[in-house]
Amino acid sequence: MDREDDATFEKYDYDSEKYNDDLEGQLELNEEDDSPIEEVRVTVPNTDDPLMPCNTFRMWFLGLIFTGIISFVNQFFYLRHTQISIGYSVVALISLPLGHFMARVIPTRQFSLFGRSFSLNPGPFSIKEHVLIGTMTACNTGTAYAVDIVILQKVWYHSEKPFIAGLLLVLTTQVTGFALAGALRKVLIRPAHMIWPSTLVTASLFRSLHHSIEREEDHGRMSRMKYFLIITLGSFIYYWFPGYIFPTLGMLSWICWIDPENVVLSQLTGSNGLGIGTIALDWTAIAYYVQPLVTPWFAQVNILVGFILVAWVMVPWAYYTNLWNSKLYPILSAELYREDGSPFDMEQILTNGVLEPQKYIDYGPMRMDSFFALTYGVGFAGLTATVVHVVLYNGKELIQRWRSARQENEDIHSRLMRVYPEVPDWWYLSLFAASVALSLVTCIVWDYMPWWAVLLALAIAIFFVLPVGIVQAVTNQQPGLNIVTEYVIGYMLPGHAIANVTFKTYGYIVNVQALTFTSDLKLGHYMKIPPRIMFMAQVVSTVIAGIINLATASWLISTRPNICTKEGFPFTCRSTNTFYSASIIWGAVAPARVFGNKDGALYSPVQWGFLAALPYFYTNGLFVGFIFMYLLRRFRYNWWSRYNYLTSAALDSGVAICGLVIFFVFQSSGIEMPYWWGNPQDGNYDHCPLGYANANGVVH
Repeated sequence: MDREDDATFEKYDYDSEKYNDDLEGQLELNEEDDSPIEEVRVTVPNTDDPLMPCNTFRMWFLGLIFTGIISFVNQFFYLRHTQISIGYSVVALISLPLGHFMARVIPTRQFSLFGRSFSLNPGPFSIKEHVLIGTMTACNTGTAYAVDIVILQKVWYHSEKPFIAGLLLVLTTQVTGFALAGALRKVLIRPAHMIWPSTLVTASLFRSLHHSIEREEDHGRMSRMKYFLIITLGSFIYYWFPGYIFPTLGMLSWICWIDPENVVLSQLTGSNGLGIGTIALDWTAIAYYVQPLVTPWFAQVNILVGFILVAWVMVPWAYYTNLWNSKLYPILSAELYREDGSPFDMEQILTNGVLEPQKYIDYGPMRMDSFFALTYGVGFAGLTATVVHVVLYNGKELIQRWRSARQENEDIHSRLMRVYPEVPDWWYLSLFAASVALSLVTCIVWDYMPWWAVLLALAIAIFFVLPVGIVQAVTNQQPGLNIVTEYVIGYMLPGHAIANVTFKTYGYIVNVQALTFTSDLKLGHYMKIPPRIMFMAQVVSTVIAGIINLATASWLISTRPNICTKEGFPFTCRSTNTFYSASIIWGAVAPARVFGNKDGALYSPVQWGFLAALPYFYTNGLFVGFIFMYLLRRFRYNWWSRYNYLTSAALDSGVAICGLVIFFVFQSSGIEMPYWWGNPQDGNYDHCPLGYANANGVVH
C-alpha cells in the first residue's frame, strides 16, 4: 500500500504495536476482542497498521532476487547426493539487514506514474515487506515437481521433449493450484478455528525480528529477539556435531550394539531397519516428518499409535512369517527385486518407455519388501480416512460456511482484514481457465497423456482439496494424493510410465499448490498483508522459480556426464531415482501386475487399505512433542505461550545456516571430517549392519 501520511509514518516509525495504541480512529479493542484459539491468541497480535507500506520497490527487488537464488541453489543441490535446501528462516534472517540497508540508502524522492505518486523508499523497512519477501521464497524452497518428469524422459526413457514443453508442464502444474485457493478462502482462511499451525511459527519468527517494545507484563523476562538469537546460536553450534563431526548422534541404535552381527536385532532396532529404540539427537531427524513443536498433541498421539501398529507390529509380522516371500528381500528398502531377490532390471521389460507384456512375463514379476508394500496400503487408508472424517465431523458445518461465510460473526483478525480489498473472483477464474487450457495444449501436443486424463487429474485434485485442507489446517499434516493418482491412471493407462507420472503431477501437485497458497494467505491473514499484493507476489515468484528450476536441471543434464547414476557422483539424483521407481511400479508395470491378480502379482491385499481407517505414520519427534505440546503447555503455560513457536523457528534457523556453512566452506572444497567411530568411513553411522537372507544367503 502506498504511503499516505509522511508525518504519521515518521512519528511512529512503523512499529505496529505502538502505532495502533495511538492511531486515531482505530478499532476499540479489549481483552476479549481476540482470537478464540489459544495458540493464535498468544502468537499473533490483535492489532494492525493499515498504513504500513508493503507493496514497495525494495520488497519486489529483494523478493525476486531471493526467489532466483533459492530456485537455482535448491534445484542444483536437489540432484546431488547430499541435498541442501535453503529455507524460509534463512531468507528471513538475511533479508532483514538488507531491507534496513535499502531503507537507509535509497533516495526518498517522489515519482509519478499513471497519475499516482510513489517513492522508492517510503520509510523504514516494515514487517509486512519482510513477510512478503519470505513468502515469495517459501513456496519455492522445494523444487518444481514436474522437473522430475523432464529428467525422467531424457535420462531414463531417452525421449527428450522441447524445452517449451517442459516449461509449460512445470508452469501449469505449479500455478493451477493457486486458482483453487480462491474458492477456499471462505472455509479455510477466515474461520478462526482453521489455525494452520505452521504459519504460527513463521508469525512468531517475524514478530520477534521486528518486535521493539516490551509491554508491562514482559518486564523481567527475556525478550523474544534475545531468546531467538540465543537458541539460533545454540542450534548452529550443536549441529556441527550430528551434521559433520559426530554423525552417529543422529542415529543412536543402542539396542543393536548388544550384538551388532545379529541380523534380526539389526533389522528391528537399526536406523536402517525399523528403528525400535533408536534415539536421534539431531533436530533435522526429529523434525523431519512431524514438526513436534507445531503439530497439536492429539494429532501426534494419532501418528504414534498408527506408526507403532504399522511399523512395529504389522511389518515384523509380515516379514518374519514370510508373507509375500518377504525374507528374500530387505526388511526396509525402496529398491525393486526379482522373485529370487536379485535387482529388477527395468530395461528388460520396456520398449521406448512402454511395457512389453510378453517381456515382463518372460523376465518374471516384480517384487518389493513388505514395508514398502504396507506403506502403500497405509497411504490408501489414510486418504480414505481423511475424506470420511471430514464428511462425518465437518460436513454440516462446511455447508453452512459455504452458504453464509460473509454473514458470519468474525474474529478480530477477519475484521481487521476488512480494510484491504479482496482479490476479485475473476482473477482466480481467469488464472484457472488459462492454466487448464495450457495444460490441455501441453499434454495433447507433446503426447504426455490424453485430454480426458488432464481433466480427470484436475477433478481429483479439486475433490480432495477441501478435506485435505481441513486436516492440514487443524493438524498440520497433509495426506498426499500421489498414491491415489498413480493408482487410478495405472489402471486406466497401464504400461505408460510418462503418462502415469504426468497424471500424478497434475492430480497431486495442483492439490499441494492450492494448499500452499492457502497457507500463505492464512499467514497474510495473521500478519495483515493485503490479499491482492500477496496474490501477485506468489504468482510472479512461482513463475520465475519454475523457469529457473527447469533451466538449471536442463543445464546439469546437458553438462554432467553420467548424471543420476553412481558413476555421476555427486549428481546421483536420489529423489529422482525414487520417482523413477514409482513410474515403473505404477506406470510401466501398473497396479494390476503389482497389487492386482495379473501376471504373478502378490500384493492385492494392500488395496484393501482403501477401506480401513489408519493414520499416517512417522518416526521422529514424538517424544519432543510430548514435552513441548503436552507437558510444557499444561504445566509451564506462560513459558510455552511466549517461546514455544519461536523455539521451533530458532532451531530450524540454526540448523539451516550451519548446514550451508558445512557444505559450502568444507564439503564443497573436499574437506571431510577425519574418520572415527562417530564418523565411520563406510557410512554405517549407527554401527548396525543391515542384512537379510536371500537366495544366496545372508547379505550385508
